[in-house]
Amino acid sequence: MSLFLAKRLITLIATLTGTSLVVFLVLEVLPGNAAQVLMGPDASPEAVAALAQKLGLDRPAIERYWEWIRGMAHGDLGLSYAYSTPVGELVLERLSLTVPLALMAMTLTTLLAFVAGIYAASRHNKLGDVGIMGLTQVGIAIPNFWFAILLILLFSVHLGWFSAGGFPGWEEGVLEGLRALLLPALSLAVVQSAILARIMRSSVLEVSREDFVRTARAKGVSQRGALWGHVLRNALIPVVTVMGLQFAELLAGTIVVESVFYLPGLGRLIFQSIANRDLIVVRNCVMLLAAMVVLVNFVVDVLYAVIDPRVKAADL
Repeated sequence: MSLFLAKRLITLIATLTGTSLVVFLVLEVLPGNAAQVLMGPDASPEAVAALAQKLGLDRPAIERYWEWIRGMAHGDLGLSYAYSTPVGELVLERLSLTVPLALMAMTLTTLLAFVAGIYAASRHNKLGDVGIMGLTQVGIAIPNFWFAILLILLFSVHLGWFSAGGFPGWEEGVLEGLRALLLPALSLAVVQSAILARIMRSSVLEVSREDFVRTARAKGVSQRGALWGHVLRNALIPVVTVMGLQFAELLAGTIVVESVFYLPGLGRLIFQSIANRDLIVVRNCVMLLAAMVVLVNFVVDVLYAVIDPRVKAADL
C-alpha cells in the first residue's frame, strides 16, 4: 500500500507542477494591462509604468513565476491588485461559501442518483425503470443555469419560500445559510444526479449478471440480500470514478450558479477579478480549483484500492 500511495503522490506533484505552468503561461499571454485597467484609460503612460513597477509586472516572467510558487509554498499568495487585500484572505472568505455549496450539491447528487439508479436497476425493463431513465434523460438535457432560473421563478417569485438570491452569512446561523444554498445546490445537482443515476443503474445491472451473484442467488440469498451484500460494493468502482469527476465539475459549475443567485463565492470572485484584470487573484483561484480536482482524483484512486484490492495489486 505504501508503494501504491507513493506512486500516486508523485503523479499528484507532477500534475500540480504542470498545471501551475499552464495557468501562469495562459494568463501571461492574455491581452491587456492590469496597471492600465487599475489606473483608467486616461492615465498617463508614466503613471501606468510606475504602477506596473510597484506591482512587479515589469519583471521577467520566470522571476514572477518562481516568486509565485515560493509564495504558495509559504502560504503567501500576494496582494490583490484591485482590492489591495491579501489574496489568501479573499479566497478563504469566498471558500466558506463555495465549498459548502459544492458539498451540499454533491450530497444531493449522491442521494438522488443512488436512490434512482438502484430503484431502476431493481426494476429492470419495468415501468419504474423506464420512468427513471426518461427523467434522467430530461435532467441531462437541462442546463443548470436555466434550471436555476426556473427554481427562482417557482420557489422565490411564486411561492415565496426562498430568497431569490444573496447570502445572509454564516453568522446568521447554519440553518439560514444552508437554506440560502439549497436552491443553488439543487440546480447544480439535477444534471449531475441524472448522469450518475444512469451509470449506477448500468453498473448494478452488469454486476448482477456475474457468476458470483448467480451463485449467491442459487444458495437461497434473496434478491435484496444479493443486491446489498454482493452487488453494490462491486458496482461502486465506476460510480466512484464519476463522482470524483463530478465533484470537480461542481466546483467549476459554481461560477455560473453563483452569478445567477448573486452569491459571494469563489466563482463570483474569479468573474470579478477577470473583469478587473486582477490576474494574481485569477491565477491563485484557478490554481486552487485545479489543485482541488487533482486531490479529488487522488482520493478516488485511494478509494479504488480500498473498494477493490485488485486495483492496488495490478498497479504494483
